[in-house]
Amino acid sequence: MESLGLNEIRERFLSFFEKKGHLRLPSFSLVPKNDNSLLLINSGMAPLKPYFIGIQKPPRKRVTTCQKCIRTPDIERVGQTARHATFFEMLGNFSFGDYFKKEIIEWAWEFIMQELKIPEDRLWVSIYKEDNEAFEIWTKKIGVSPERIVRLGKKDNFWEIGVGPCGPSSEIYFDRGEQAGCGKENCTVGCDCDRFVEFWNLVFTQFNRDEEGNYTPIKHPNIDTGMGLERIAAIMQGVDSIFEVDTIRHILDYVCSLAKIEYGKDVSKDMSIRVITDHIRSVTFMVSDGILPSNEGRGYVLRRLLRRAARHGKLLGIQEPFLYKICHKVIEVSKDAYPELKRKEESIEKIIYTEEERFQQTIDQGLSILQDLMNELITKNSDTISGIDVFKLYDTYGFPLELTMEIAQEKGLKVDENGFYQEMKKQKERARNARKITNIGSWKEDVSIFLGNNIETEFIGYNQLEAEGKVLGIVKQGKNVQKALKGEEVKLLLDKTSFYGESGGQVGDCGIIKTDTGEIYVKDCKKISNRIIHYCKIIKGSIEKDQRVKTYVNKDFRMNTARNHTCTHILQKVLKEVLGDHVEQAGSLVTPDKLRFDFKHFTGLSQQEIKDVENRVNEIILQSLPVKIIETTLDKAKKMGAIALFDEKYGEKVRLVQIGDFSLELCGGTHLSNSSQVGFFKIINESSVASGIRRIEATSGKKAIEFCNSRESLLFESANLLKVTPMDLPRKIEELLKTIRGQQKEIEQLKSKITGNIVEDLLNAKEEISGIPVIIAQQEDLDIDALRKLADQLKDKMNSGVVILASNKKGKIHFVSMATKDVMQKGIHVGNLIRKIAQITDGGGGGRANMAQAGGKDLRKLPEALEKAKEFLAQQIKK
Repeated sequence: MESLGLNEIRERFLSFFEKKGHLRLPSFSLVPKNDNSLLLINSGMAPLKPYFIGIQKPPRKRVTTCQKCIRTPDIERVGQTARHATFFEMLGNFSFGDYFKKEIIEWAWEFIMQELKIPEDRLWVSIYKEDNEAFEIWTKKIGVSPERIVRLGKKDNFWEIGVGPCGPSSEIYFDRGEQAGCGKENCTVGCDCDRFVEFWNLVFTQFNRDEEGNYTPIKHPNIDTGMGLERIAAIMQGVDSIFEVDTIRHILDYVCSLAKIEYGKDVSKDMSIRVITDHIRSVTFMVSDGILPSNEGRGYVLRRLLRRAARHGKLLGIQEPFLYKICHKVIEVSKDAYPELKRKEESIEKIIYTEEERFQQTIDQGLSILQDLMNELITKNSDTISGIDVFKLYDTYGFPLELTMEIAQEKGLKVDENGFYQEMKKQKERARNARKITNIGSWKEDVSIFLGNNIETEFIGYNQLEAEGKVLGIVKQGKNVQKALKGEEVKLLLDKTSFYGESGGQVGDCGIIKTDTGEIYVKDCKKISNRIIHYCKIIKGSIEKDQRVKTYVNKDFRMNTARNHTCTHILQKVLKEVLGDHVEQAGSLVTPDKLRFDFKHFTGLSQQEIKDVENRVNEIILQSLPVKIIETTLDKAKKMGAIALFDEKYGEKVRLVQIGDFSLELCGGTHLSNSSQVGFFKIINESSVASGIRRIEATSGKKAIEFCNSRESLLFESANLLKVTPMDLPRKIEELLKTIRGQQKEIEQLKSKITGNIVEDLLNAKEEISGIPVIIAQQEDLDIDALRKLADQLKDKMNSGVVILASNKKGKIHFVSMATKDVMQKGIHVGNLIRKIAQITDGGGGGRANMAQAGGKDLRKLPEALEKAKEFLAQQIKK
């Protein structure tokens, strides 16, 4: 049996089925398109479901792919075993109503015998127990001995997911030999041991299952096969683990070099090495497909994998960010099959490094707190970390629940998962309630009120601002009416209009509608389905149903909107140039006054990046590039390389906006005829919208000039206040800052002297409770930081004892408590102590055994709380 590399096996498989008339398709993205049932693509057939169930026509009836996949249900087992992984590649060949069992079984055997050259005596086959057709083909056409064919039940050899297409399957196994088995006499295919390895699954989709459980034959049955690339590579290379396959071992060896350890010498370290090796493959491919770290959905899966790998790096002694280095090894071995990896290499590294660095900033603090929590539980002979504490680690320190559970499990502890989810639910409820405070502009009009569902509006306003039409419907106060009079507000539906209805992020037009009997002001338009609804006020006379009208769009409004919309297209392309190909639109708003563009990016833009983007957009504007509109099919648009909104639903006919040779984008909005009509582009603000989503707000044309003029006015006004010229403003500000810093230093020195006197006074006033030195005192007008600093000084001076301080700062109570290590051994836990003290003042808080802080509300109860502190402290001391 020839030893073949993973990349060579992939190419042999795809080439083999190309020769059998299959169309070779590149791997689909890990992000499912128009499929809400999946978070990530997890099988070779998942992206092809629309073809299998008949809602889309396949590009060819025969297709072959190598699909990148991610599965995370067994993530905790990754690293613990040599075969579990989150990322894998699935080889597959598919027939959509073309060939069936005979052809695929014959081709599968041909590929195994001629391309892989696996000895026949190492092969076994399983079939569905009732599939006599497959048995006949395997035995009579192929010549496999009946003794090597095992019949299994539905659980093993019948593919179905609820109602819909389903069918039996046949699996091909490799026998690794008796030495790999369990030693039982009846050990055969289907045994749980590692002897028989299934490497190719042939699914014969020949039935349709209805809701009653009936199976009806499909007129044109399908074929769906799957061969795990890593698994067959392990077989061909004669290794026991997917981590020893050539390409994966290349990554693993680099991990070992970074950690300065040798694989195979320490079981626990080997586990960490496997976790890092697997997870960095997943992370690299996910980032390449546009997924960014976040706290929900697939972004959370990415963050979880990356942070789990980062933590295992720490277990190996790697303290600084390192995963961003390993991603290059993943790209190195996979770039030929997935060229997008090489194209996006720089941005992949940046995203991984940024997330690693962010995690590094919180993990040490989080680990310390988790360790204190676990030590406290062990001291109390308890075995469960509370849901509140786990949620705090998640919410404040970015610790995924799974990571906390994994670390706790290593210490033999459990986690209150239900409590965690309850806290999560409370947080979501708080956010939901906050969103309910404002509900602006929701238009929930039932458009079927306008003469039925078949009525549509013809929009003819791309190239003209005036049009003639007919009134199809008038709605006043939610009712369909025949006529409206001066002063009334109505919604109008016309058969033809030059008014653009709000859609695709562009606001609707405004202007005037005229009839023989009146004049109507159009303040807004919205596109609902195939209708354009005009929001109007009658300013003269009246309007009636079936009346002829003339529409006049406000020219300045439309032109300013078009400027900003064309700028949005230029901006998107420029962002890809400046920041990287990973940039994708996440939302937009185009108005006459400004544009807002949301996009996927992992960090805030520097001032230089903002300047580079702005300058490049203006450079394109000044090139006077023609803006052309192209109507074509969606397939042709994709082949032309047009940018499309992810998961946007487009019809068969689409509208392309082409700006010279610079930008090509699907869009239904209104645009300029030449980039120079923009005049001038100015970025107003850049900010964060959500994790991994940035927002640029900008304006153009006359509004951009007005913005710059207002900034210039502010500059002159500021210079006048300081009695200098605008050119001298930076120097004058620096002088003032220098003076202020000097004064602040003097203030700090005076505060330090005062604090020193306070420390001495408090030390002299300390008392003892059950032999433990204690300082309990109230200070005035100290914030929490100052109070904590004072407590630190007292604890250092005492060497042994407990400090409990309170302060009233602008009506708010602050508590801080600290304890030395020796008194903690006597039962003192200031976290529990401070919590009870704060509760007396209607407050709360807590912390660790040696340091804690809290807040309170009721100032009247502060003296009582400090008096009770002595009692609470005495209760903690071990007798």
